[in-house]
Order: sequence, then C-alpha cells, then structure tokens
Amino acid sequence: MNVIIVGGGHVGGHLASLLLTQGHQLKVIELHPHQNSTRSHHLPANIWVTGDGTDPDVLESAGIYKADVVAAVTGADETNLVITSLARFEFGVPRIVARVNHPDNAWLFTTQMGVDVALDQADLMAHLIAEEMSLGDMMTLLKLRKGQYALVEEKVHPTSIAANRTISDIDWPAECVLSAIIRRGQLIVPRGSVMLKPADEVLAVVHSAQTAQLAAILGKSA
Repeated sequence: MNVIIVGGGHVGGHLASLLLTQGHQLKVIELHPHQNSTRSHHLPANIWVTGDGTDPDVLESAGIYKADVVAAVTGADETNLVITSLARFEFGVPRIVARVNHPDNAWLFTTQMGVDVALDQADLMAHLIAEEMSLGDMMTLLKLRKGQYALVEEKVHPTSIAANRTISDIDWPAECVLSAIIRRGQLIVPRGSVMLKPADEVLAVVHSAQTAQLAAILGKSA
C-alpha cells in the first residue's frame, strides 16, 4: 500500500519503521525531520517530506493522490483534524487513521471530519489495563473491530465450570466462538463433542462485554 504519515515524532517514526518492514511504500511529512525522534534517524532519507501536513501543496508533493492510507499522528488534535478533512474531502483518500492526543477531543474524530479510525491512546490504555485487571489468567492476544471483539487465550482450570465437560454441554456467552484448543502442544478442533481437560489452552473470539463471563467459565471456580 501507499501510505502517508503526517507527524514524524515517536509515534510516526515507530509506525514508519513497522510499515517499512512490512513492505509498504510510504512518505513521512514532518516540519523538522530527525529532531523529534531518535528512531527517525534510522529511517531512509528518501521517505521524508519536509513541510506542514496541513498545507495542500505539501500533501500533493508527498503523493497524496496515490495514497491508499493517510495516518495523521501529530501531537496536536486540531492539526490531525485538518489533515484528515483535507485527505478525505480534498484528495479523496480511501482510508484515514487519526491519533487522538486528548480524550476530551475524541468526539470530534468522526466520519464528518474524514476520520475512519480514531486511536485514543489514553482511552485505549485505560481500558486495556482495567480489562486485564478483571480477567484473571485470561490473556488478550488481539483486538478486533476497534476493540469491540478480542481474541483471547486461557487455560482450563481444574476446578473450572468447563473442566471435564464437552463443549456442547457448556453455556457459552452469546457472542463467543471457540477458535482452537491446544492440548500438550497439539491442536484440537473445538467441535461440540470434544471434552475440555484441565490445562487445555482455549482460544476464543469474544465480545469485549462478555470476556469476564468467559473467564468465569474457564477460570478457577469461586
């Protein structure tokens, strides 16, 4: 994909490094290249575009007409919103991601402002910490659909509701799908007739509102 990152600080620099390793084509727009992040010094010189990302001429020089994605990740919310609006409504970029620096501004990052995905760092971190505190031994492996769902993993505790019962006999959360069972290093397809054994590693996709319910089924009984 062709990606334009606006903001070459710690977030933009790290994102650029990641995307380069994945083989994407990209440009990073930054007013002061190499000053904001030590990581930026290790990035190729030819990806940098010096200038203001809210300037349409600078965006054009970065190749925005060919961009598949624009990521506005500067440290100023107002700047990021100007960039997203320009990218969507002036240049018709199909996919736009924006960084939210201050949670109180999150309500502004909408499709009306050209934003497809808004990443509120403080809010995401707070929710992740609160979730992990409440899930016992359950581990979140991947967030899906902006955190609405998650791929989780937990071992079946010997005293759990699920131990030594078949999958079909267990009252699973409504929005939960078992993806796999790993037993002594072997993969088991989670069919209804499979009996869960203590220490089985269960992988499941579950709605974020029902992770605690799933943890109660697989974890130690009270």
